[in-house]
Amino acid sequence: MPKFKSTQDIIRIIGNKEQIRNFGVIAHVDHGKTTMSDSLLAASGIISPSVAGQALALDSMKLEQNRQMTIRGANVTLYYEKEGKEYVVNMIDTPGHIDFTGRVTRALRAIDGAVVVSDSVEGIMTQTETVTRQALEERVRPVLYINKIDRLVKELRLDATAMQKWLSNIIADFNHLIDIYAEPELKEKWKVSIQGNSVAFGSAKDRWGFNFKVAQKKGVSFKDVYDAYTSDDPGAIKNLAERAPLHEAVLGMVVEHHPPPHVAQRYRIPKIWPGDLNSELGKSLISCDDKGPVVMMVTTINVDPQAGRIATGRLFSGTVKDGDEVYLIDAKRPGKVQSVNIYMGNTRELVNMLPSGNIPALLGLDYAVAGETISTVKAIPAFESIKYVSEPVVTIAVEPKHPRDLPKLVEALRKLTVEDPNLIIKINEETGETLMAGMGVLHLEIATSLLEEAGLDITTTQPLINYRETSRNKTSTIMSKSPNKHNKIFMRVEPLGDEIIDMIRTGQIKEDMDKKEMAKILRGKGWGADEARSVAALDVTGNMLIDETKGVQFIQESMDSIKSGFDDVIHSGPIAHETVRGVKFVLHHFVPHEDPAHRGLAQLMPATRRAMLGSMLIADPTLLEPILGIEVKCPQEQIGTVAGILSSKRGKLINVDQKGLITIIQGEVPASETFDLSEVMRGGTAGKALWSTYFKSWQAVPQSILRSLVADIRKRKGLNPEPPNPDEFIDKE
Repeated sequence: MPKFKSTQDIIRIIGNKEQIRNFGVIAHVDHGKTTMSDSLLAASGIISPSVAGQALALDSMKLEQNRQMTIRGANVTLYYEKEGKEYVVNMIDTPGHIDFTGRVTRALRAIDGAVVVSDSVEGIMTQTETVTRQALEERVRPVLYINKIDRLVKELRLDATAMQKWLSNIIADFNHLIDIYAEPELKEKWKVSIQGNSVAFGSAKDRWGFNFKVAQKKGVSFKDVYDAYTSDDPGAIKNLAERAPLHEAVLGMVVEHHPPPHVAQRYRIPKIWPGDLNSELGKSLISCDDKGPVVMMVTTINVDPQAGRIATGRLFSGTVKDGDEVYLIDAKRPGKVQSVNIYMGNTRELVNMLPSGNIPALLGLDYAVAGETISTVKAIPAFESIKYVSEPVVTIAVEPKHPRDLPKLVEALRKLTVEDPNLIIKINEETGETLMAGMGVLHLEIATSLLEEAGLDITTTQPLINYRETSRNKTSTIMSKSPNKHNKIFMRVEPLGDEIIDMIRTGQIKEDMDKKEMAKILRGKGWGADEARSVAALDVTGNMLIDETKGVQFIQESMDSIKSGFDDVIHSGPIAHETVRGVKFVLHHFVPHEDPAHRGLAQLMPATRRAMLGSMLIADPTLLEPILGIEVKCPQEQIGTVAGILSSKRGKLINVDQKGLITIIQGEVPASETFDLSEVMRGGTAGKALWSTYFKSWQAVPQSILRSLVADIRKRKGLNPEPPNPDEFIDKE
C-alpha cells in the first residue's frame, strides 16, 4: 500500500503533464461508484484501508451519508505509482441518480477520461447509457469496470466459465454504446476489451479487482474468484483483496488508457471551445501551455460558510496563482483569486499556484457560477454552454414558517441555485410565492432537506407539474391591431417539428450563431431557402419566430418590440399560461404607422402578442405533459403487480428483462401520476421492488382529460376556468 503523500509530494510532480490524469467515475445509480472510489482513496493514504468500502468518504454531505447516495460531485487529487513512475490523478466522483444528471454533465467538462462502473448482474442500464453518451459527446474516453462480481457466484451460481461468458455480453453491450454515440474516428480506438486492458472486474465492497495485466502478473483468475466465494475459509476473500487490490486494476487502466491533459486538449478543445484555434490563445489552449494566459472553466460551485464561494473547474491554459487578477467572461466583471487550492479527500489544501491541465479550487471569486469562463484575458470567447439532458418538470412553492426568516430563505435559495443551476427559482408576481422547479420529486426533496439543514423552518406545497403548451395544426394568416389601431401584425403558426426542437434544446441551433450556418442546417432538414434565412428569434424551450415580410418599412427598428411580444407569449401560452414549446410563429406581413410615436413598444408588443395567441388558439392548441421513464427491479413474481401499478397510473410497460434472480422492467408513466408512487409500489410489492425514474419526453395530454386539466390549472392561477376565444385576439380589416 503506498504511503500517504503530502501536498508537497503532489506539487513536486504536478508540473509534468505526462504524469497527470483527470478522470471521473460515472455509472447508473447504486452500481458502486462511491464504494469503488473509497478503495482508490485508501490506496493514496487519504482514508484508512480498514474502512474503505464503508466510509463513502467522497459523500461528504450529511444527506448523502444518510441516503447512501451521491448528490454532489466530489473532487479529489490522488497520488499513484505504477512501475516506478509517479502520477497525480485528479478524480471526480459523480452522482448516479438521474435527477442529478446536470452535475454529471458539468463534471465531464473537467475530465479527459471516465471509469464507467456497471453492476455485473444488471449490466448496462438506462443511466449507464445516458452518462456514457454524455461522456462521448464531450470527447471523454471511457474504460469499463464491472463491479459486484460476487453476485454472479452468490446469486446466479455461475462457475468461472459461465462468469466469463456472462461478462463478455456486458462488454459487447458497452461497446455497442460506443458504436452508437462515439464520433467515427474514435469508435474503434475507444472500444474496450479484456486483452486491451481497458476492462476491469472486481468487488468494491470487498476491495479486490483485476484487469488483464494484473491477472497475468498476480496469477489471478475467475476460478480464484469462484473459489473465494464458495470457500468455507473466512479469510479467502481478504486474501483475494491482498493478491489483487482494486486500486491497481482501476488506476492501472486510468494511467494506461486515459490521456494526459496536453494530449486530450488537442482533440477536446476544438469540440468545446468556439474561438479561433489559430490565434495565440487557441494555440495555448490546444497545447495546454503553462505560460499562456489563464483560461479556466468553472464546473462546480460550493459555498463554504467560512471561505465563501469556491469555484472548482478545469484549468485549460496558463498557471493560476494566489492574487491573480482575472475576468469572469460571462458575468462581464473582474475578480481576484484569493487562494489556489486542491482537494485531498474532503479537505482543501492550499497550494498557492497550479499549472494548466489540473483541477484547481479557487477562493475569492464571489460572482462565479457553474459554467463560467475565467481568464486573465478580458475579451475571449467563453466556452460553449454545457448541454443538459433533462429539464425541470416538477415545481413546489416554498415559504418560511416565520415571516422574519424570509431574507434568510432568499439567501439560502441563492446559495442552492449557485451550487445547482438545474434548480430553477422563480417568484410568482401575482401571488408572491417563491417557486422552486427541479428535475423530479427527489431533486426537490433534496433541495428542501438542504434548506432545513441550513436551519430554516419552511413549509412547502404539494408538487405541481410543469406543463407545456403547443399547437398541433398549421393556420392561415390572421391579423391583429395595436391598441391605438394604427399598426397591423399578420401572423400564422405551425408545429416546429421534434428534430428542430431537439437541435435548439441541445444548442446545435442557437440565436447567436452565424445566420448562414443556421440556414445551412435548416435547409438540410427540408426548409426552403427563404424561410431558412429568415429566423428572427428563437427560444431555448424550442420555438422560433420567422420574419417572412418583404420590403416592409420600419421592420428592422420595430423588430425588438415584436420580439418582446414573442418572448411574452413563449412564457405564458393562451390556454393555461404555461410555457410554449414547439411552435413556429411566422410574421407574414406588417403594416406600421409612419410616426414612430405611434409604433413603439407599447403598441407593437401587444399587437404581436394578440396575433400569436389568436393564431395558437385556432391551431388546435393542447397541453404537453412530462413523461418519465421508469426502471423497476423486482422478483419475477412481482411483474404482474408492477405492470398493474403502471397501468393504473396511465403508464405502460415497454420491456421486461430477466437478469439472474432479478427482473428489470422498463416502462413509462406521466410525471403527474408519480407523487404517491413510493407508497403504491411499496404496498403492492411488499417492499420487494426498487425503481428509479428519469425524464423521457413531452407528450400530448389525452383528449379525455385535457379540458378538466386546463380548467384546474387556470383555477389554480386565479384565471377564468374557460380558455379565451380566438375572436378576442383577431381583428377584421
